[in-house]
Amino acid sequence: MTEMWVNMGPQHPFNHGLWNLRVKLDGEKVTDAEPVIGYLHRGWEKMVESRDYQQIIPMSDRLCYCSALTWSHVYVSAVENLMEVEVPERAQWIRVITIEIQRLASHLMWLAAVGTDLGSYTIFLYAMRERELFLDLLTNLTGARMTYNYMRIGGVRNDLPENFERDTLRACDLLEKRIKGEYYQLMDQNTPFRMRTIDTGVLSKEDAMNLGVTGPNMRGSGVDFDLRRDDPYEKYDEIDFEVCVEKEGDSFARYRVRMREMLVSCDIIRDAFKKIKEGPVRVKTPRNAPVGTAFAHVEDPRGESLMYVMGDGTNHPYRLKVRSPIFVTVSAAPKMCIGYKMADIPAIMGTVDMCVGETDR
Repeated sequence: MTEMWVNMGPQHPFNHGLWNLRVKLDGEKVTDAEPVIGYLHRGWEKMVESRDYQQIIPMSDRLCYCSALTWSHVYVSAVENLMEVEVPERAQWIRVITIEIQRLASHLMWLAAVGTDLGSYTIFLYAMRERELFLDLLTNLTGARMTYNYMRIGGVRNDLPENFERDTLRACDLLEKRIKGEYYQLMDQNTPFRMRTIDTGVLSKEDAMNLGVTGPNMRGSGVDFDLRRDDPYEKYDEIDFEVCVEKEGDSFARYRVRMREMLVSCDIIRDAFKKIKEGPVRVKTPRNAPVGTAFAHVEDPRGESLMYVMGDGTNHPYRLKVRSPIFVTVSAAPKMCIGYKMADIPAIMGTVDMCVGETDR
């Protein structure tokens, strides 16, 4: 049979953004795959060269609206390393709490999307319902629903509002109950979902490491690595938590890693509230950064996010380089798709958790 190329994008229900996956088919079997990006390129790295360090914070939020706090956090961390700024202890704990809330909101958005990809509108409604709880918490904290402008060089913009701990712990308790109950029944015990995800999109441990895949997609392939534990930042070195690893490397394993990670995030938030103490949440920092370079990397919901900054002695960076985890992970699409059917692609790429904003930037 003659092989043919098919464009699954740039506007396709499974894409979750403007990108294109070109697949070569022999009948229904995928024999080659080529991810194509660039449809959403905004020139982010070039734009920030003409803005001062404070003005870049709300721009970093927009690299990925699903994990805005994570991106503004890695940005301010890189600048703090360049300026040699020491962040107050309370601000570090607040950062841990808020970025774990952001991880929960991001994973719930992914769960809702992958649910609709595979025909479960019910899990979409349930996951979006729980996500609203955490977006309400962040709205109460920052005044914004998704792009927060909350992180600051030297700390955070404001302290936790009244009853924030009580409301957050209630939301975590409810989510934990539903993950172990309704979600498990809807997904893990759902025969069609298991048929479409088990043994599809297998990415071996060796391929994951060689291709630079990070985050839940890497841990789903049996690689026991998490920056929060292995190169800790903020106060993660004072928290004992489980790194979620699944050895199978298929779409179901990537799904299980994220479901377990949501439970772990709830535990981290509870532990952080027990250990946080009163104190300042921000220190005064210089407007100009010294001549030099620095970087910071964090465990984003989608993998390793990294920013590399070059200072030239002025109040704006000479260069700011972004390392997007999904830009690297999507390059592994051929390894995950070749040999499977075209109908398997929504399940395979859906469990990758695409974000085109950070990929194209």
